Amino acid sequence: MAKLEINRIKVVLAETRRKNKWLAEQLDKDESTISQWCTNARQPSLDTLSNIANVLNVDIRILLHSTKSNL
Repeated sequence: MAKLEINRIKVVLAETRRKNKWLAEQLDKDESTISQWCTNARQPSLDTLSNIANVLNVDIRILLHSTKSNL
């Protein structure tokens, strides 16, 4: 079964020219946790996703893959 990609954290980090280490420092999280989020092995809570959006200065919706193919 293919892994379901829910978040776009890795993509947004690349677009904003930020690294996992930087995000880990901003959120006071372990780098391995950020890595798991970036590979979609684990997902952050909605509160944490909101914090990530604030730190990256993006709309929270940018951090999520659309569930609709026509959006």
